[in-house]
This record gives sequence, structure tokens and C-alpha cells, in this order.
Amino acid sequence: MSLSAMLQGRAAADDPIRVGLIGAGKFGSMFLAQVPSTPGMHILGIADLSVAAARAACARVGWRSEAHDAATFDDAVSRGATRITDDAAALIAEPRLDVVIDATGDPAAGVRHALLAIDHGKHIVMVNVEADVLAGPLLAEKARAAGVVCSMAYGDQPALIAELVDWARAAGLRVVCAGKGTKYLPGYHAINPDTVWDHYGISAAEAAQAGMNSRMFSSFMDGTKSAIEMAAVANACGLDAPKDGLSFPPCGVDDLAHVLRPAAQGGRLEKAGMVEVIAAHETDGRAVFRDLRWGVYVTFDGPTDYARACFREYGLKTDETGRIAAMYKPYHLIGLELGVSVASAVLRGEPTGQARDWRGDAVAVAKKDLAAGEMLDGEGGYCVWGQLCPAGASLAAGALPIGLAHGVRLKRAIPKGQGLRWDDVDYDRDAQVVQVRRDMERRFADR
Repeated sequence: MSLSAMLQGRAAADDPIRVGLIGAGKFGSMFLAQVPSTPGMHILGIADLSVAAARAACARVGWRSEAHDAATFDDAVSRGATRITDDAAALIAEPRLDVVIDATGDPAAGVRHALLAIDHGKHIVMVNVEADVLAGPLLAEKARAAGVVCSMAYGDQPALIAELVDWARAAGLRVVCAGKGTKYLPGYHAINPDTVWDHYGISAAEAAQAGMNSRMFSSFMDGTKSAIEMAAVANACGLDAPKDGLSFPPCGVDDLAHVLRPAAQGGRLEKAGMVEVIAAHETDGRAVFRDLRWGVYVTFDGPTDYARACFREYGLKTDETGRIAAMYKPYHLIGLELGVSVASAVLRGEPTGQARDWRGDAVAVAKKDLAAGEMLDGEGGYCVWGQLCPAGASLAAGALPIGLAHGVRLKRAIPKGQGLRWDDVDYDRDAQVVQVRRDMERRFADR
């Protein structure tokens, strides 16, 4: 049965999926905008560090004031309203809750919330890709052992890429490469919150009006988010990360099959079975024809001459041999599509993408010359950007994950462009997020 039909059934039975949202930022707000028109789904509670900001988000997306004024969870259930709180743990512990969404973007918070959800027998949808890359394989393993779902967030590009990879493999096609498009030019790794809007294409005032966070979008532009998302895809889909990081080759949709194939066949990949991000601009700044800035793709190899003939007969864009073909989705709608993950987790018991292995990592690289004693400010800040690398290489180098390069002090000076290591910083070995990450490294190192 389709998800929409199952949701209609829950609505008809007056038994909606009860959802707890943690984090009412842009992604969370986009989801909130869709819930009133989604049958069989009820936001039981919203947890945010700022209750006032969460209320403002509800108002901004068009909720009536009485829809988010529940004083207790009992009140929320009886009236079909929503309780807003700053206590995420209390929301997760609410026994009538079915599923938790972490949309905080904070790796430590995401790990904490995922573990609490698993302990309380709740499904967890991780908008928080940062936490997923930091410790996702371990979190997913714990969720499976507890009989709950730990899922990527549909609408975000990693889940949509995982869907395309699954489609290809289920159809008997060998995946050559999978990834997404983005706006990227050489030099973007130095972008910081002060300069991001100059490169993004809107003014700071327009960004503020749209509720766009400069640190978040700095992460999008400086390559960090691409590294994090491709590590998540590698871990969910059993694909490999390039040994030297993402190369961001300029490529439009008509050239996917030419560019995203192994170098031995004339493409840009080390080998088949990789992740890569393509740029929407040529290196000189010219726009790529039919770019995929907002979309996702998969390239695949036809296993037989007959299959390759079918590629041609049905209009697929292929390389000159007709062997490598591509499929793509031109857009993603982030939080507007998130309900697909919520419904899939609760109604089907299936994730929309999930870490199964540790194959890719996102590690911290100096964005500028860093001085001894300097405090790192993490993803999207002024000090570091995140680079994709194979998990084995990260482990061998003792590389510092980008998700832990925040609020830690440097022991020594680090030149611009150099990768950081655990040994370069003072960190709290007793912090939950550090212990979980170290546990994940130990348990998945030999896989």
C-alpha cells in the first residue's frame, strides 16, 4: 500500500503518527509548513532552545496561534495541538510519541537525541547529517538492535541519492557513481560567514528576511556540506570516497555519463563505485549548460548489449560507447519532503537511507593560518572546512572529524590547507559525543 493511502488510513482511524520535532530552523520550518495538509500526521511537540523562535517559526509558516499553544502533552493529544518546549529529553520520553526528528545541525546534540530516542523505543529521522557522518553507522546499528528505525531525511540530497542508488541496483544495474550538484568554484574553501552572501548570489538583507543562517550557508559554499553529505552517501550505499577528496568537476546533466565514469574509460573517477559532487560553474565562473545545482544523480553500467540497446531506444543520455548511462532528479525540496521519511519509518518500518558501513569521513582542514591557542569554531565558521576522505585514511591519519572541530583549542599552529588531527587539539575525552565517535571507530575499523 502507498504511504499516502496508509496515512489516509491513520487519519480515518483517528490514530495519527505523533511526531516530535527538535529544531525549528529552516528545514524544520519547511516540514511544519506541510504537516497541516498531510493526513494522519500530528506534531505532538516541538523542542527548541528558544521557545519564542519556535513559536515565530510556526507563525511564519502559517499556523494558527491556537495550534501551537498546548500547555501539556495531554492537552496536545486531546486537542490535536502542539506543545512547544525547550526540553528535548522530555519530548523524546513522551510515551505517545512515535518518531523523533533531529533538525538541530549540532553533531553532539544529534548523537544525544538519537541515543535517547533509541533508548525510549522511538524511531529517529536524522536531518542532522553532521551527526550521521560522525557516528551514523553505530547509531543505525543500535537502532536496528532495538527494533526501531534510524533514517536519513527524505528531501535532503543524501536520502534522494540513496533512493536513486537503490533504484539502479534493484533494476540490476551496476552503480558507477552517485552524488549531487552544487555551486562551487576554486577558492570557495576560504568562504566564511562574512563573505558567503557575496558568493551565494543574494544580499545579506535578503538572506536575513528568508531566515537563512550565514554559518549554515558558509558550510554549503565552502565544500563542507558536500563532504559531509557524500560521506553519508558512501556509508549508506557502500560506495567509496575519492582518496584526495571531492574534485567538483563542472558537469551538466547531458554529460553525466561522460564525466562520472572511471578515468580508464575517459571520465574523472578513480574507479567505478564512487561518490562525487559536480559543479554548476566552469572554473572561470561561466555557468554550466543544464547544470544540476539543486539535484542528484546516479551513473550506471548496462550489464548486457541488450540493456545498452534499451538505453538508446528509450532516450537515456549515455557516454559515446552507450555503456554508461545516467539518471537524475533535478531538484530537492528539503523539509517540504520530510514527511516521506516520517511515514516510511512508522508505517513501513523502513529508513529512507541509512548508514550501513563506515567508508567515508569528513575531516577538518585549516581555512586559514591558525595560531596555537586559537579556539576552533567548527562547520561553516572562520577556521576550518570539511574535506571528504576514505574512512580508512581518516583513521590512519588520526584526522579530526569536522563534527568535533568546534569549541576545542589548538595545541600548535596549523598552516592554511593542512588537515587537523586529534592530537592537534585539546578535547574532552569524557564527552558523550567523543566517546560515541571513538566507539564507532573501534567497531567499524575492520569493516
